Amino acid sequence: MSALQTSSSDVPTLLVKIFGKDRPGITAGLFDTLAAFSVDVVDIEQVVTRGRMVLCALVTEPPTGFEGELRSTVHSWAESMKMQAEIISGIGDNRPRGLGRSLVTVLGHPLTAEATAAVAAKITKAGGNIDRIFRLAKYPVTAVEFAVSGVETAPLRTALVTDAAALGVDVAVVDAGLYRRAQRLVVMDVDSTLIQDEVIELFAAHAGCEDEVAEVTAAAMRGELDFEQSLHARVALLAGLDASVVDKVRAEVRLTPGARTLIRTLKRLGYQVGVVSGGFTQVTDDLQERLGLDFAQANTLEIVDGRLTGRVTGEIVDRAGKARLLRRFAAAAGVPLSQTVAIGDGANDLDMLNAAGLGVAFNAKPVVREAAHTAVNVPFLDTVLYLLGITREEVEAAETHDEQ
Repeated sequence: MSALQTSSSDVPTLLVKIFGKDRPGITAGLFDTLAAFSVDVVDIEQVVTRGRMVLCALVTEPPTGFEGELRSTVHSWAESMKMQAEIISGIGDNRPRGLGRSLVTVLGHPLTAEATAAVAAKITKAGGNIDRIFRLAKYPVTAVEFAVSGVETAPLRTALVTDAAALGVDVAVVDAGLYRRAQRLVVMDVDSTLIQDEVIELFAAHAGCEDEVAEVTAAAMRGELDFEQSLHARVALLAGLDASVVDKVRAEVRLTPGARTLIRTLKRLGYQVGVVSGGFTQVTDDLQERLGLDFAQANTLEIVDGRLTGRVTGEIVDRAGKARLLRRFAAAAGVPLSQTVAIGDGANDLDMLNAAGLGVAFNAKPVVREAAHTAVNVPFLDTVLYLLGITREEVEAAETHDEQ
């Protein structure tokens, strides 16, 4: 029976640390060396940064009388590998982590030392301890993830998100645990989220009333106007346009940078993806087909005798409607709301963002950034993947696999 099976938390242990230039065989060599002394492995952690390795192994103390020989053998082996070794005696396993587990994702473009210091200090001030730090991506933004214990997620989020914009970073704080990887439905807004444009303004440009429509749209997105009333007022300005304008507008739509990568990666990982829009089915139906979306719902422009009537038909997709559709899509996908992600930028997205398991404000208006679970303020939609713990290397590996 091993020492671990018979011992308690006060068993003597050794922390063996190896550091130096990384090369193949270091990890296997260390444990081959340790195996001769019949020790059990309690914990292992290894980090490689710019070709330099730090390998830590926490092992049980060898049988009485052999510790000195173990130390001498490990140091000799490390020297033969042109590495350095440090061995520290102690008792038991790692110190138990405090209650509360969170994952803090920090996005910077660039990520400065000043911002990193401020985030770390705020975690400490909130009562948290940083257990691990891991880089998720180095481009198009630098994304790092802090595993934090000792403080509940909600107060930690409040402490970190408040001043994030002033530091020039985006910070997302989510509960650690299996549910994060289990989120299996992503629903996003379309205008100024999935695409760079406001679709009604594209239509308005063909009707010669772009400035007037843009002014009403901006006020509605800031939450200053009732969305449904503003929708009817703007659509009325389009009355008389030839229906051929639909194809022209579809051709003018510009996807947000990273949109294809986001959707393609999510689909490869088994997610279902949908869109809800205060815009129009004449555009979202085309996007659904082009991008392979599972769900799409928007308002529908009425067309009679080949011309727009200036009215919309069917169910109005407004602020409450978007949240309702999120629930409808989740039910159809067989996914609980706690495993959904919603992404949007305007005030009419707020109910949807708050209803989802994770609500992401993407380059959003201030009122939306303040109310959402987290905010992303870089112009790359695929950065949302990092909030789900998906690394840039995993994205690129999936791309390569599909090309083979």
